[in-house]
Amino acid sequence: MIAAGGISNTWRTRDNRQQQTDDIDGGLTNDFRTVLTDNRAVVNGLLGFGAEFGENKIRWTNLYIHDTVKQGRLSEGNTANIGIPSPYDVPAFITQNTSWFERQLIDTQLTGEFKFGNFAFDTRGSYAKTERNSPYERQFTYEYSPTVKDYVNSLAGLQSASVAFSELSEQLWSGQASLTWNVPFDRPFALSAGYAYNDTTRDSSRYTFQYAGANNAGLSLAVSQLRPDYLLSDYTVQTNGIYLRNTSSDQGAATYDAALKVHGVYGQLEGEILDGLRATVGVRYETAKESVTASANRGSTRLNNDYFLPAVTVTYNFADDMQARVHFSKTLARPQFRELAPQLYQDFDSDRLFIGNAFLQDSQLYNAEARYEWYFARDQKFSLAGFYKRIENPIEAVAFFPGGDRLQTGFANAPEAKLYGGETEFQKYVNLDGLGGDWLATRRLVLIANYTYTHSAIKADDTLIASPIQSGAQVQTLPANVLFQDGAPLVGQSDHLVNLQLGIEDKSSLSQLTLLFNYASNRVTNRGPVGGGSGLRLPDLIEKPGIRFDVVARQGIEFDGKQIEVKFEGRNLTGTGYREYQSFDNGAQVDINRYKLGRVFTLGASVQF
Repeated sequence: MIAAGGISNTWRTRDNRQQQTDDIDGGLTNDFRTVLTDNRAVVNGLLGFGAEFGENKIRWTNLYIHDTVKQGRLSEGNTANIGIPSPYDVPAFITQNTSWFERQLIDTQLTGEFKFGNFAFDTRGSYAKTERNSPYERQFTYEYSPTVKDYVNSLAGLQSASVAFSELSEQLWSGQASLTWNVPFDRPFALSAGYAYNDTTRDSSRYTFQYAGANNAGLSLAVSQLRPDYLLSDYTVQTNGIYLRNTSSDQGAATYDAALKVHGVYGQLEGEILDGLRATVGVRYETAKESVTASANRGSTRLNNDYFLPAVTVTYNFADDMQARVHFSKTLARPQFRELAPQLYQDFDSDRLFIGNAFLQDSQLYNAEARYEWYFARDQKFSLAGFYKRIENPIEAVAFFPGGDRLQTGFANAPEAKLYGGETEFQKYVNLDGLGGDWLATRRLVLIANYTYTHSAIKADDTLIASPIQSGAQVQTLPANVLFQDGAPLVGQSDHLVNLQLGIEDKSSLSQLTLLFNYASNRVTNRGPVGGGSGLRLPDLIEKPGIRFDVVARQGIEFDGKQIEVKFEGRNLTGTGYREYQSFDNGAQVDINRYKLGRVFTLGASVQF
């Protein structure tokens, strides 16, 4: 039996510069400073049981995670219709948000491994339930009034108050079974066949309401000056005829149901062809039905596709400590429910609203890789690899302005993308016992380095694709080169990734000190929106991850016959901030999100029973 549990309570504050533009030259439409504070509490637990009899094993694993975030958001700034900068001595608008996000995962899985002579039978069954609840997402927008020299909210015009309630529940049943026959032959040879099943269902709702005055008229100037809790107090509501107007269908579907059912069968042949030459050849057949049914006459998804997914791997051990491997395969990426569902949801990490596109298609990937590996000592290696992928209908995140409002993210299929690159990795240990001294007798240096270069490019022509902005049950299309720039890199793909780990550790006990260096070059987070005035595609949204330096120390301490692990972490010691921006041809830059990440220090202890 194994049991583990944990609880954490953290606070995070971000002082964020948020700008927007729909101008081809980068002229600002919004310029705000936003301060967000998150209080996040996470409780998790793991309970597992296992049994072995002979060569057979049975394991039952249970996982529970409960994650709650309370968020306060205060924003001040200006808009182009009032003036940037503000014509007043203070920002023209103040927006206040309070939110509560609660997520929960319960997962249980039973696996079995059984051997009968030359046969091996593996089976797995699991059930998982995920829930997300976000009640009372409140927002108030106040506007500065030069008349009273104060901020007012009349619940009319650019001044508003709203509340949203969202709830999501998802269940996943899955099972798998495989049978392997180790053929009695002169060389190692195995034949495998199996079946896999997944059944996922989801139901989600999001209801939004806007507060309005009697007959949709604005409140008096005196009442408009009240702070949020007084503005919507029982007395103010009753004496001024304030009511709630249902705006759920104005911002996507209020509800949707989703389902994905997958049946898969596969066969695999693995064996040694010649001395040192092994091959694995297999094919998987999948048939899947994916559906999303939305309310309010929104678009619905009906994907019913079958695929043959072959894979071939050939490995050549041309020396005792060296091998070369080539791999070819076809794989699949289905759109996620959140990418399909035409319903708004708030992502508290990126502080952005997302909405799905019901008319997305599956992405098909054709993969090739060649790799050389040299194991020059135990647990030490050098590897060099090259890879290539061709992707049909890759799903890309696309930014857009819904009616001139706050920037949102939708999704669209690009016609095609190609990706190629190389990777090298080096892992080396250096024993320190030769330097003398008892302290160094059991210690060694650790060096792990990894570098990856990737070049990706989207193909964008006049092929018609489903627009990320859909307003009805019928698909709305547009040419791909309106949304995508031909040759642009894929969303989320950095050209350069560097990971370096340098440490010292004790081989006989728990004692480690590790220095971590990470670098990622700029990458696209969203395809640029189409400018409202010009109708031209604006530059892509770029993230600048930069360089990070971390320190992790672990030390085991024996106490009362038990081992206590003390762990210290210092994260982002370089103080690297977060920046997401657009860069224009005239040199202008617009900061979509820019804030300091800060340095994080943690000290903890755990005990094993």
